[in-house]
Amino acid sequence: MAQMRIKPIRLLPAVGITIIVLLSGACSSADSGESVAPAAVGQEEMIKLPEADTFGTVSGAPTDPRVDVGAVAGKVFHPKREMIVYAGVGGTPIARLPALQMGSPTWTPVVAEQGDWVEVLLPTRPNSAAGWVHAEAGSFETARNEFAIKVDRARFTLEITENGKSIGKWTIGTGKPEHPTPAGRAYIIASIAETKNTYSPIVLPLSYHSDSLETFGGGPGTVGLHTWPNDSFVGKASSDGCIRVPRDALDQLVKVPLGTIVDIT
Repeated sequence: MAQMRIKPIRLLPAVGITIIVLLSGACSSADSGESVAPAAVGQEEMIKLPEADTFGTVSGAPTDPRVDVGAVAGKVFHPKREMIVYAGVGGTPIARLPALQMGSPTWTPVVAEQGDWVEVLLPTRPNSAAGWVHAEAGSFETARNEFAIKVDRARFTLEITENGKSIGKWTIGTGKPEHPTPAGRAYIIASIAETKNTYSPIVLPLSYHSDSLETFGGGPGTVGLHTWPNDSFVGKASSDGCIRVPRDALDQLVKVPLGTIVDIT
């Protein structure tokens, strides 16, 4: 992780992704069935719910049900307005999912569907947190993301695939033993222009957080993808948890859509 003063840039995913605006009130799903209404949430109760962003912690959230699937392409979800996150279909409200994350549009992977409900991954603590949202007509967009990213910490490699085909593989740097890069299925939550440090023009924060640092540089310990001033990081575990990549790797990473799965093993 790096101490940053950042200027957010609001980017819509544009490469390799087709946006589908759903005008009906339900997501198409093989599991679609009878509609289940969400629990009513009053304004006072809603305000008390934690925000599902990189600064939040969501207690009682289910975990990624497809965590063992790894780096796969798939559907991503964008709330056009703030939406309530529930622990299950018709279940208890647990958080508020904002339309923006760190200045970028919120795009989160869909990991399950049931009728007019979708289960999405959350960018909060704990890592691998998920939650269900009721997909009301006009409140959201979905898209098909053909990209996926695989990070192998033991081999110090990062690979980008499109439609299951490799489009690039690089040697990288990872977290040092006392602050290891956490393993699991994270995803890219934002694209941020770095305004203080010059080592990386763009930083791509992930949905995962450090397991050893509660905070870093005034932030919540968010793990990210970024470059470094020199190649001393290559093939080494030397960061505070972030994934350091060569400049040509970053040039490709900034082209993948927000919401792209980053499977870290």
